[in-house]
Amino acid sequence: MIEIKVPTVGESISEVSLVKWLKKDGDYVERDEVIAELESEKATFEVNAEKAGLLKTVGKEGDTLKIGDVVAQIDETADKPAGAPSALPEAKASAPAPAAGNPQQPAPQSSAPVAAVSNAVKATPVASAMIADKKVDPQSIQAHGHNGKILKDDVLEALSNPGRKPGLQAFNREVRSEKMSNLRKTISRRLVEAKNTTAMLTTFNEVDMGKIMAIRTAYKDKFKETYGVNLGFMSFFAKAVCFALQEWPSVNAYIDGDSILYHDYCDISIAVSAPKGLVVPVIRNAESLSMFEIEKKVVELAGKARENKLTMEEMQGGTFTITNGGVFGSLMSTPIINIPQSAILGMHKIQERAMVVDGAVVVRSMMYLALSYDHRIIDGRESVSFLVRVKELLENPELLLFGKDPVKALLQL
Repeated sequence: MIEIKVPTVGESISEVSLVKWLKKDGDYVERDEVIAELESEKATFEVNAEKAGLLKTVGKEGDTLKIGDVVAQIDETADKPAGAPSALPEAKASAPAPAAGNPQQPAPQSSAPVAAVSNAVKATPVASAMIADKKVDPQSIQAHGHNGKILKDDVLEALSNPGRKPGLQAFNREVRSEKMSNLRKTISRRLVEAKNTTAMLTTFNEVDMGKIMAIRTAYKDKFKETYGVNLGFMSFFAKAVCFALQEWPSVNAYIDGDSILYHDYCDISIAVSAPKGLVVPVIRNAESLSMFEIEKKVVELAGKARENKLTMEEMQGGTFTITNGGVFGSLMSTPIINIPQSAILGMHKIQERAMVVDGAVVVRSMMYLALSYDHRIIDGRESVSFLVRVKELLENPELLLFGKDPVKALLQL
């Protein structure tokens, strides 16, 4: 009998939560097949079968387990049941088609989380994972996908309006209690800690996004064809922030006891809204990356966040954070510092507004920027100058090539 124990997932982590079993007690599992999903205070990770055999579950969903606790056992001496499917071929795109004599054989599942949802429910992989995680009754969801498929937005709508039946405007007075996940507990603790331990202030400015939008319109197709990723806003903001951080190093510094730690590199954290809460993966040495390298890294990290596949290394560190509330329609907000960092930049919705330019009223595509900073280490002059520099670089994207005006670079001014 092989014991499957909770692995070590980080120096400071001593316990995890058993989120869900992806295989049931008594199932025959293959070696390296994913059997369960665990969650620490920082990330969600999977547990694999170390040997093939019959699974005996030990922990229950929702249990808090210590590092090293036995979560399951596998009887490797058990014979594989006749006709039992193998998990490994299903993961391949070239899996054989169902035999002609067995037309009712279900199609292979593309990802483990979907296995928790009945095959009769038609839903996208992301929607299936959310249904299984939040324990939503599929019958309570109004599907808007092709051929009645449930989409991610359909699940979010059902979660926002619990108790409402599809097509009805009925309400009830039900109160539900759900145990907070370790990740949500950590988010809560760190946000309160940031408010209580920093002298946080926010300064605002606005930027004309017209030139950047024109560049994206002119080059987005060629960019996508060349590099395989879309030309988004994040690469422009990351580039601008890196130049500004090098000019104002205190915005890129930490307070460590009685010392200030300055960083000669820019590890940019990007806030991503994942199914189980806000996560902040890091783009390492963003100052050394090209536009397409930044965009590829953003897509990679955001995809892992949505699938709960981020590793501890990908979320640790970071010297400055960028968060984009504009994707949800936010016009203005005051972001909270991601401690131990000293500042965070908030992007917002781009909105056409009447602006006065050279004495004339014109329509411009404007975005409000918000910089929350720790006043213990960053003075008002530095915070405002940093944000004005970011604004200048974004309104004149050609400056992002050198960090200064090409003519001034030529004249060495």
